[in-house]
Amino acid sequence: MSTDQKTEFTPADWTEEDTRKAAAIWDEYQKTHDLSDRKGQIAGIDPDSGEVWLGEWFTDIVKERREKGLFNPLWFERIGYPTALRKRRFRPTRPSERIKTNR
Repeated sequence: MSTDQKTEFTPADWTEEDTRKAAAIWDEYQKTHDLSDRKGQIAGIDPDSGEVWLGEWFTDIVKERREKGLFNPLWFERIGYPTALRKRRFRPTRPSERIKTNR
């Protein structure tokens, strides 16, 4: 698939082979690069080109790639953590957002 054209991707476009390739690229990258000062940052791995993109946020990587005309999907890792995303519960910060209970 061409990376020089803007395309919408769906999860069906990503295959298990893409995941395996991205994981292998990431494993090799970590062995050959010192990432100790980048803990918490995001790595975007392109399984087609083998490129690894680093940034503070997912959006930094996507924006930089779009500016270069690259739109193919990436595999994301958070450096130094087992997952790139963490599920969080909504915690209201203002009293008006809090759910009122009879307690």
